[in-house]
Amino acid sequence: MATASSNEFAGKVALVTGAGRNIGRAIALALAAGGAAVAVNTRSSREAAEKVVAEIHATGGQAAVFMADVADANAVNAMVAGVIKQFGRIDMLVLNASMRKETPFIDMSFDEWRNILAITLDGSFHCVKACLPAMIKAGGGAIVTLGGMMALSGAKNRVHGSVAKGGLVGMTRALSRDLAQYGIRVNCVSPGQINTVRAAGRSPRTDAATAIPLARAGEPEEIATAVRFLCGPGASYITGQTLHVNGGQMAF
Repeated sequence: MATASSNEFAGKVALVTGAGRNIGRAIALALAAGGAAVAVNTRSSREAAEKVVAEIHATGGQAAVFMADVADANAVNAMVAGVIKQFGRIDMLVLNASMRKETPFIDMSFDEWRNILAITLDGSFHCVKACLPAMIKAGGGAIVTLGGMMALSGAKNRVHGSVAKGGLVGMTRALSRDLAQYGIRVNCVSPGQINTVRAAGRSPRTDAATAIPLARAGEPEEIATAVRFLCGPGASYITGQTLHVNGGQMAF
């Protein structure tokens, strides 16, 4: 993977959904390190998002918090309008917002099923539709979705999540065909087991399975590096692809 320069995104603007913590936070920081102004989206974790913005400001970067539930089309449209008003353009869209919930299928309600799909799939639809005019006006750009191994392997008690992530991979491939004419590249990063804090009061995941050839879980920054690469000029001939970052746990 090519090494990113320190200012490859100078003058560009990125919107990162679900960017208040964990992988989303790391992505926001990585794009800001590349010189992008970053719109840090969160649905409800304003305090966490404000800390991300403060981290970016501390290094001389530009960033702001934009609250919105990505499953709500009106909220997304308002958010995107706010980003354009503040920063003037949108060049990169990173679709990271999702919800992790484990429920045996036999106990799963339709409302729970729809909620997970609404955030991952409906949310991606709303965000792409809302950002597309600005990205076309900017002359092109990059969209990166965040998938997961469960899209291919499935996951116990996570039928809804597996379906949502699988749909996101299909959406990535199809969008890459539709949007190439506008100079917009669309790719997916599929994380493996990553050390993240899943909820307040819980410890980061450190239970790296012996099935991982590299014998450890990954770090959010390692996912962010992949996203930064796919958004940058070093990936100018890459679109419609899924980059698996899982320590070799699944090989393709």
